[in-house]
Amino acid sequence: MPDISLTTLVVLCLAALAAGWIDAVVGGGGLLLLPALLLGLPSSTPAAYALGTNKAVAIVGTSGAAVTYARKAPVDVRLAVRIGLAALAGSSAGAFFAAGMSTEVLKPVIMVVLLAVAAFVILRPAFGTAPATGPAGRRRVFAAIGLAGLGVGFYDGLIGPGTGTFLVLTLTAVLHLDLVTASATAKIVNCCTNAGALATFAWQGTVLWQLAGLMAVFNLAGGMLGAHTALKKGSGFVRVVLLTVVFALVTKMAYEQWLA
Repeated sequence: MPDISLTTLVVLCLAALAAGWIDAVVGGGGLLLLPALLLGLPSSTPAAYALGTNKAVAIVGTSGAAVTYARKAPVDVRLAVRIGLAALAGSSAGAFFAAGMSTEVLKPVIMVVLLAVAAFVILRPAFGTAPATGPAGRRRVFAAIGLAGLGVGFYDGLIGPGTGTFLVLTLTAVLHLDLVTASATAKIVNCCTNAGALATFAWQGTVLWQLAGLMAVFNLAGGMLGAHTALKKGSGFVRVVLLTVVFALVTKMAYEQWLA
């Protein structure tokens, strides 16, 4: 366990709980979880440890959400696994490149990602509300494997925050899924990307397992609760919460980067 205060540990666990809930509903739990780790861990801790610990926590909550969705949502598990295998390869490759990244480089990149996601959510509030159009054709399936699998998978291993959101957006746009079905499919794919990246980080020895184990319990609870919320209420009301979190994190990280 790293040398952090009890207050910081409580905040990290609450962040894991909230991240699991957000990730299960609309994706993007890493937008909260990874910045929380970057800010909560001692400043001398290399960024790779925050990335590796983030994956160890996220895979637990994502798996719980995926199981919850698979039981109740109309998910094409076979297609999701095909995309997930491509994503696993992409995330493993991205994780190798992430090992040499510093916190100073990582934080501005995350801020740009946060703002990009916020802009998309604001400009396209009705995105993914139409019912699914039926089974996807071969071209759309291959496009989903390439973009959501290899492309988003590589990003997940390299940086991570927003992967669930990017998966939902890509799957909705390419496969013409409704938002809830896209979220359910994204959880299965995201399990694969997390597994690939986590295996790489574990091999490199950049996972804080004790901290990850504690935070994972809260992330699992948040993930399962979030999946139930999405299935019952949809994701419209969560957009406001997600935007609030995004702008709060951008403000805090910008302050830490340039003003503190």
